[in-house]
Amino acid sequence: MATFVIDANGDIWVGEEFGPYLLHFNSDGELVDAPTATPNPVELKTLNGQDPLVIGHRGASGILPEHTLEAYATAIAQGADFIEPDLVITKDGVLIARHEPLLDDTTNVAKIFGPDRKSTKMLDGVETTGYFAEDFTLAEIKMLRAVQSRDFRPQDFNGAFGIPTFQEVIELVQEVEAQTGKVVGIYPETKHPTFFDLQGLSLEEPLIVTLKATGFTDPNRLFIQSFEFQNLIELQGMLDAVGLGDIPLVQLYGDTTTSASPGDGFSVPYDIRYNVEQGNDLATIYGQDFLDAAENVLSENTLYSDLDNPEILQVISEKYAEGAGPWKNNFLLREALDTPVDGNGDGVAEITTQLTGEVTSFVNDAQAAGLQVHPYTLRNEERFLT
Repeated sequence: MATFVIDANGDIWVGEEFGPYLLHFNSDGELVDAPTATPNPVELKTLNGQDPLVIGHRGASGILPEHTLEAYATAIAQGADFIEPDLVITKDGVLIARHEPLLDDTTNVAKIFGPDRKSTKMLDGVETTGYFAEDFTLAEIKMLRAVQSRDFRPQDFNGAFGIPTFQEVIELVQEVEAQTGKVVGIYPETKHPTFFDLQGLSLEEPLIVTLKATGFTDPNRLFIQSFEFQNLIELQGMLDAVGLGDIPLVQLYGDTTTSASPGDGFSVPYDIRYNVEQGNDLATIYGQDFLDAAENVLSENTLYSDLDNPEILQVISEKYAEGAGPWKNNFLLREALDTPVDGNGDGVAEITTQLTGEVTSFVNDAQAAGLQVHPYTLRNEERFLT
């Protein structure tokens, strides 16, 4: 587990069992030196014998505020093969790195703009009030500073770093490569694409434009992921049209366990619910082969658990995706503990689950369909441990 200290010069020393490395920032909070990766001495292999990919989810979000250039640089320093920016869009059509359209929990937007800039919208079918990224221009976004989401620790760097554009994330990776020779990939996620389409703002076109404009189009250094199915099907066609069809796509899965319910947004692919509710032609959108492979007829109550059987994984593989991204608890099943466990000895018992010992067939089914499997998310905060 990585830890860090700030010395008298304001430099950040990140220490691991493999030895410390230095992250040096200037007075404006900008990374001055991009360090080389820390070697990983642990030999881990995937089922086909290749080394596993290490994906810096939101950057090194357990150390610095997520989705900042500094967090991505730290993840690279820790040895990540890919960094993962979530993408939303500004009022003037620029992709920025934020986990959600809402800016409330990850920026100081309320302090900078006050309550008048809040709005109420239907976000994936749920009436939601807050500060939405698409209501702000890029110039206004650049007035904001990032903060650590929720109550994650540490929060020492709240307000220290800005909000990057997707282009700036790519340029960071290119700069690190130029300075150090470290070759790192980028793993963008299109967030809530149906929601943004309804706002008149597509995520797909600016994503492709940005990749082409920066020359970052090597399929060995990219994965594009989404929790929605229509988004990826359409994106595959758009990439094919501009000669970038080899860029791999990853179909993300929310909760597929028996506890999933239509009222739980994490268990519902919203694009399918929306298209059913609107009476849209599902065969045209998804393909008849997709409809035939689903475990149940698509409806407004369709869950991810209806779309994780071997037949539909095979269709997904043949149609558009190179990978599947399941929630880790979809295949390593858990159950509640009668008494929570204090894992780190701080006197607060936060581990509330244990493994049942049951492993579902998802990984085997996906690999049998020719899909890579990229499970998420592995954090070391005690509340997430099992």
